[in-house]
Amino acid sequence: MEAETLVNYDRTKELKDFDETKAGIKGLVDSGIVNIPKMFIRPAQELAEELVNPCQKNTEVPTIDLSNIEEASRRKQIVDQVRVASEEWGFFQVINHGIPLSVLDEMIDGVKKFNEQNLELKKEIYSRDPKMKVKFNSNYDLYTSHTADWRDTLTLSFLDSDPDYNEMPEVCRKPAMDYIKCMKKLGVTLFELLSEALGLQPDHLGSLGCTRGCSIVCHYYPACPQPELTLGVRKHADAGILTLLLQNEISGLQVLREGQWFDVQPIRGALVVNIGDLLQMISNDKFKSVKHRALATPVGPRISVPCFFSGHATLLDHPFGPIKELTSEANPPRYKEAVLKEYIAKFLSGALDKKAPIDYYKI
Repeated sequence: MEAETLVNYDRTKELKDFDETKAGIKGLVDSGIVNIPKMFIRPAQELAEELVNPCQKNTEVPTIDLSNIEEASRRKQIVDQVRVASEEWGFFQVINHGIPLSVLDEMIDGVKKFNEQNLELKKEIYSRDPKMKVKFNSNYDLYTSHTADWRDTLTLSFLDSDPDYNEMPEVCRKPAMDYIKCMKKLGVTLFELLSEALGLQPDHLGSLGCTRGCSIVCHYYPACPQPELTLGVRKHADAGILTLLLQNEISGLQVLREGQWFDVQPIRGALVVNIGDLLQMISNDKFKSVKHRALATPVGPRISVPCFFSGHATLLDHPFGPIKELTSEANPPRYKEAVLKEYIAKFLSGALDKKAPIDYYKI
């Protein structure tokens, strides 16, 4: 019977039928499903590996307190902590970063309201067009990935301009504008710290355009009836320069370190920071871009809002490569230069779980 089911299974049709509802994962949950569709079920080998490689609970991703950052001795301490975290983990959380708790809470609430509003309003911006700055969909790589993820996404991408207030969905317009403004400001501070952690002048990464242009992606993970069979987001590394992430109180984010998964437990008011592939490239492997994922959970919705710094549109013809000050005869460049638009095109043309763009440029 099982073999017959496999023969009769039409994955393309299942994907298309799901996509055409424009209702996302929340639509499936609202319909009352008890068993998740096959398109979301991970390969048997992956599921078996989870049983023999359980998550490590006793080690925490570093948390860095940014308070009193202008004091010279305190700043040196913070820079040292950023350097160690970026070299050893590729991830850290920041607290006392100066962004009001109200801004973060209202952003989480805005994502919740967007996803829980009338479906017809969400359908108006449902799209898979990569050129659309504002769009809603489920799984940007739905048709190219091996397994679909258990999440819906509102994308607000403004790499080539400042956000337009009127383009934003009305239900989360003000929270999103306030959040983006704060993320850009914090991004400047973090790139200064990262520059100093690399032994460079504070404005070095900023002068390369790292702080210009950002996009936010609002993920909504409904409660899953069979969370052990699927994932919220598959294992991947971020292709951009730097990611700042806000998450609500429901845990799910995990980081891969030395072959083991570690939980990134939510801390109220904290933001998760992780190194992207482009920063690993320009730091000549000094800083690490690491694999991470999000679990599907039996409770929900889990909400996360990553802000991606990936380079401004004016930099698209700009070559990115190892910073000359970080290379030497003893430590030669480990990557060829990458033209940003070609690099981004490689990312957009593939699935999240396939070959990373950075791999094309390794020497």
